[in-house]
Amino acid sequence: MWRDASVSAIVAGFLSALINFAGPFLIVLEATRAAGLDEAQTASWVWALSIGNGVCSIALSLFTRIPVIVAWSTPGAALLIASLGGFSFAEAVGAFLVASVAAAVVGYTGWFGWLLARVPSPVLQALLAGILLPFVVSAAGAFASAPLIAGSIVIAFFLGKRFVDRYAVLAALIVGLAVTWATGSFHAFAPSLTLGGPVVTMPAFTPAALVSIALPLFIVTMASQNAPGLTLLHSQGYEPNDRLLVGSVSTVSAILAPFGCHGINLGAITAAIALGPESHPDLGRRYIAGLAGGCTYLLVGSFGGVLVAGFRTVPTETVSVLAAVALLGSALAALKGAMGGDGRAGLAALTTLAVTMSGVAVLSVGAAFWGLVAGGAVHMILAPRRERESKEAPMIT
Repeated sequence: MWRDASVSAIVAGFLSALINFAGPFLIVLEATRAAGLDEAQTASWVWALSIGNGVCSIALSLFTRIPVIVAWSTPGAALLIASLGGFSFAEAVGAFLVASVAAAVVGYTGWFGWLLARVPSPVLQALLAGILLPFVVSAAGAFASAPLIAGSIVIAFFLGKRFVDRYAVLAALIVGLAVTWATGSFHAFAPSLTLGGPVVTMPAFTPAALVSIALPLFIVTMASQNAPGLTLLHSQGYEPNDRLLVGSVSTVSAILAPFGCHGINLGAITAAIALGPESHPDLGRRYIAGLAGGCTYLLVGSFGGVLVAGFRTVPTETVSVLAAVALLGSALAALKGAMGGDGRAGLAALTTLAVTMSGVAVLSVGAAFWGLVAGGAVHMILAPRRERESKEAPMIT
């Protein structure tokens, strides 16, 4: 492991966690407020998510030698903001537990992997591109509000790509933080969460909570997080064991549900930073990024309030541009994969890309799921007549 360690991989893993805490974490905090949690329960929620992410990332990265980045369900947290208001926290915890157990069953049985294997590769690559590209495109807005910070990060990144390819993201991080400090753009440091340990909430199970919280949370987590997470691993040349990854991560999520964990899953957006070529040119040495990201999560989980508040002092412009340059390699690879294949696959992939990038949400389910459905439907509609008939014909034994 020590021979495989590299500065670029460690930085990539750290960045994957930093961007999670500086960006999507705000949605999690908003969900805790929607649930009416006190400070101790909020700190427990943070602890459960961070410890779950850290333990799974480290254990699975070491066991598989693949950079496994585990993250909390950001779409799930967004869903909870609107759905937690009418339920007690005990009912919400019961729904978290049921959703995680269902995800574990689907993962361990291989049903989820079997279903993904039936989706054409260009469609899956377009799904991934549709998730990553909005983060790259939206970073352009930082040039209007903070041109000096955004410009310095972009210039440092491309100069790094030109002269020290492996350390381009590190150069962008150092220059970005330095310019942010020099311009006085850091937010005030004001920790609001306690450093206390986990708080147990006994789950309560009600039909209304299972239908309103557990079912949509299960669908969103599997379709918008685990599916792109597995697709990302495949796109980088890995052959992940979907049963092991989805099943074990969902099991840990279920164990941590009584402490406030609404759901952890395979990372997609932040994982792309650790899995891309900027982490390390050697696929076999990128797992160090998974270890670094996991250690960062464990550190934050142990010192919740202070470190989370520290991450939140970084302004949005710095975070968004750093995320954009770190995701460029993975977004490019996904686009290349989406445009491969014949005309039918290309149209299906383009449909998936358009729907996913639209951000549309129907029935509380995000655009990633509907993009996958739309692309798969187009691929089936355009299938040659003989191919469809061969699939529909019964097998003779």
